[in-house]
Amino acid sequence: MDQIPVILMAVLLDILIGEIPVRIHPVVHMGNLIDILRGELGNTRISGFLLTFTVASVFTAPLILTFYLEGIVWFIVSGFLLSTVISIRFLMASALEIKGALESSPDVAREKLSFLVSRDTSSLTEEQIASAAIETLTENLTDSVTAPLFYFILLGLPGAFLYRTVNTLDAMVGYMDHYCRYIGWFPAKLDDALNYIPSRLTGVLIIPAAIILCMNWRKSIKTIMRDARRTPSPNSGFTMAAAAGALSVQLEKPDVYVLGDPLDSLGSRKIYEAVKLSSVTVAIFLLLVTGIIWVIQ
Repeated sequence: MDQIPVILMAVLLDILIGEIPVRIHPVVHMGNLIDILRGELGNTRISGFLLTFTVASVFTAPLILTFYLEGIVWFIVSGFLLSTVISIRFLMASALEIKGALESSPDVAREKLSFLVSRDTSSLTEEQIASAAIETLTENLTDSVTAPLFYFILLGLPGAFLYRTVNTLDAMVGYMDHYCRYIGWFPAKLDDALNYIPSRLTGVLIIPAAIILCMNWRKSIKTIMRDARRTPSPNSGFTMAAAAGALSVQLEKPDVYVLGDPLDSLGSRKIYEAVKLSSVTVAIFLLLVTGIIWVIQ
């Protein structure tokens, strides 16, 4: 039951304060270490394993010491550190920033979006901008919220930081281009494995969120069943397909995948609705996990 107040503290810190300064942010330092090591280890699958093992060890092993903390010290340290590996406020604020920019200047929206997605945003239509914003928001519900908390519940702070380390490695070297296809293979596959359960759980929880918000929950179920496996990633399609169905829209990454049906038009209003849907999904997840912890402990 001690995990419940830590989770709530971490979530409140993230929502009220947001990202901590870069100079002390552990995820920023993860990225810096990855940049240094990948240039030294070479470009092989063994290099990818060594990179993952080294970075994970540096950021996870010291946290085993938190198991020896007690009382208020454990609560404060754990709550603060856990808040650094979740990004609820940044996730929602980024989507709303794209929404505002899209309403005033699509060119500004394209520029802001380029910092959030890997695709070329320079020639995206307004509908494609809205689609990309919703896709990155709903995909990152797993990466930035539910998965870190899931592994905190299972393995404590070391589990949450192990997940964040692997996810950061995947984001930086997990692309299957000429360079990363070797060094990025192991972290990409490990990230797929770690996200398998959280992504599906999050996708399912979008359905009751849609019910609460009077959105198209039946279509959400149908779209998950039909489209969730259409994405190159074995996991990201579950939350995106669930959201596409709930919002009654079609989400598309040109020449890669199409999710959902275009029952409604895409625009800034749908980004706002996606933020509401995502927020309620997070709330349901928190209620679910706190309830489970309460019953078990």
